[in-house]
Amino acid sequence: MTRAATAAALTAAALVLGLAPRAAVSAQAPSRVISIVPAVTEMLFAVGAGAQVAAVSSFDTSPPEVASLPRVGGLLDPDLERILGLRPDLVVVYATQTDLIHQLARAGVATFEYEHAGLPAVLATIRRIGARVGHDAEAERVAASLEARLAAVRRRVAGRRPPRTLVVFGRDRLALRNIFASGGVGFVHDMLEAAGGANVFEDVDRQNVQATAELVLARAPEVILELRGEFGSIGRGDIDRERRVWNALLSVPAVRAGRVYILVDSSVVVPGPRVADGVEKIARVLHPEAFD
Repeated sequence: MTRAATAAALTAAALVLGLAPRAAVSAQAPSRVISIVPAVTEMLFAVGAGAQVAAVSSFDTSPPEVASLPRVGGLLDPDLERILGLRPDLVVVYATQTDLIHQLARAGVATFEYEHAGLPAVLATIRRIGARVGHDAEAERVAASLEARLAAVRRRVAGRRPPRTLVVFGRDRLALRNIFASGGVGFVHDMLEAAGGANVFEDVDRQNVQATAELVLARAPEVILELRGEFGSIGRGDIDRERRVWNALLSVPAVRAGRVYILVDSSVVVPGPRVADGVEKIARVLHPEAFD
């Protein structure tokens, strides 16, 4: 059977089974991609480039297919020797990993540099990485679908008063110490606004704020929303105990009203192709009546 006939037969079989045929990848596209950035790893699989991913960071957990892939460190501890040993033709890195970028360049390995930014940048990065790995059409479909879903959430919450919200993404276990919250820029801030909330730190031109209990009191949030990516930093049986920790600040409106929430879901902390899921989950917390 000729190559063309084989391809036609495989496509026909896929259609019979109800499967979409895989998008064609250009000959110039990289065939062995290593991603040190979990958000971009998810994007690669979402745009149909999963078969091109040769290794991922030590912190990748999604999609499930990454479980069987080699690990090569992360933002702070990339394993250059292991990366080079896997013979990649493209490595996805953080733009701040300047030493690694220079070392890879000296070895003749191309890089795709990722920068942590706002929600529009998530969509732009999906389109950029899709084009870079030869899946631009599918990347456009993924990004357009996300834009439509985000617009749908915004329509649901339109006209409702946005509650002043403190978004916490880190603190000491069972204590109000080392509280890290969303500042007025970045994808978490953008997700909150898309979900119909008003960030109590919207005036702070940083992606994160180290907030003391005194500062939380001064900002007087009407909702306290803690975002956790997984049950690693909080036990499954500890959610109620962690929520009750905030009772030490009974003068805070959110605490008095019982509007302290803990969302444990990686879609609310990973700026990748599941951001629309995350925005909807946040919107359901802030405006449950809009989803009745």
